[in-house]
This record gives sequence, structure tokens and C-alpha cells, in this order.
Amino acid sequence: MAVRTQFENNNEIGVFSKLTNSYCLVGIGGSANFYSVFEGELAETIPVVHASIAGCRIIGRLCVGNRHGLLVPSSTTDQELQHLRNALPDSVAIQRVEERLSALGNAIACNDYVALCHPDLDRETEEILADTLKVEVFRQTVANNVLVGTYSILNNQGALVHPKTTIQEQDELSSLLQVPLVAGTVNRGSEVIAAGMVVNDWISFCGLDTTSTEISVIESVFKLNEAQQSSILTKMRDSLVESLT
Repeated sequence: MAVRTQFENNNEIGVFSKLTNSYCLVGIGGSANFYSVFEGELAETIPVVHASIAGCRIIGRLCVGNRHGLLVPSSTTDQELQHLRNALPDSVAIQRVEERLSALGNAIACNDYVALCHPDLDRETEEILADTLKVEVFRQTVANNVLVGTYSILNNQGALVHPKTTIQEQDELSSLLQVPLVAGTVNRGSEVIAAGMVVNDWISFCGLDTTSTEISVIESVFKLNEAQQSSILTKMRDSLVESLT
């Protein structure tokens, strides 16, 4: 399922939130409405946590994480780090990284198994990334953009990339990631995909401007409808059997 929302009249919700299969981080100071959209959809399954990094609310662009762990830049204060450690599940390893490219969310895109990273990322950061998030790391570009975390977004079932990505590049990325891949947009034609939406294995949140066509592409590539459909089908089948017997 894909849900539309806004952060204080801003459609770039991937900038202010970070969603994985085991937790969701939401930037502090946003309207209660934004937080409650996440809370309403996720509260029963995973923790939704108010957070800031280096006093900034743009947490989606500054950190990178999956269900195994979370990497935050060196500018994160001790207090913020402690708050994240207290709020997130014990199974999530949190690591502070000394890295020149400190907007980690722009430089790295990952799911629970693989990560794409900026070609100039430090070797040390690459090793920490592989160890903490338990992923295989590939240095890559997306449509000649080095900011792979900005122009691509992935979950464990699919990936959405910059609309100008060539077919050969899509094939190469798809074979690296081992998931089906589609070139597309969010927020009525915006190319900065990861800034306009967040996704995990069962739900996606995107900006209020996102068209129904974009939503149907998002739902099909990330396979967000399948779990729901199967439960609906089961219920329908049960009621049919009941009415026939």
C-alpha cells in the first residue's frame, strides 16, 4: 500500500523520515499530522521514533539504515545517539561514522541484503557499512549521478531509479541487486526519488503530489499489494465457502 502525506506543506518526505522493516525515524518539529500518518500505519508493527541528527530534521538524507542497523554521521551528538539507542529495537546496531560525505542518505541506497554507494566513499566507511548493515556493497552511479541514495530507492522486492537510467544500466543494477528494477518518478515528475518517498517491504509513503500512475508503478515494483491481496482473497474465499455450505 502507498500512502500520500506532507511534511509542513513539503512533499519531499524522504528528506524528513527514514523507514525500514524494523523501525521508522521521523524528523522532530514537524506537524503532529505528519507523525500521526506514520504512527497510524506502523504503530502496531514497528516503533516510530522522533529524532534529529546534528540538530537537523533532515534525517532521511543524513542517515542510512536497514533492519540490521543504522549508520549516522559524525556530527550526531552523544545525546541524539543515546536517544536512538534507547528508542530502537536491541537487534538494531547503531554506528557513528567519520565520513567526508556526511549526508549518508544521499551517498548510499540499501535494502536488507545489498547496498549501492557513492564511488568516492571511504574504504573504511564501506567496511563499516558492510559490517553494521550486513550487506554486500557495490560502488555505482545511477543515470551518471554519483548520489545513488538520492536517485534510487529499494526494498527487498524491487527498486525504483532515476527516469533517465538507460536500459543497460537498469539491467546491470538489477543483476547486482537481484531484484526487479523500474525507472520512474514521484511527486508528479520529480526525479529525486528517495527524497520524495520512503518504502519498506509492506508499505510506502510518498509526497501528496504523487499521481495515481506513479503510485501504481510504486506498488507494483515494490510488490506492496501482494500481502494485502492475499489476505483479502483468503477472506473472500472463506465467506464464499460459508455461503455455499
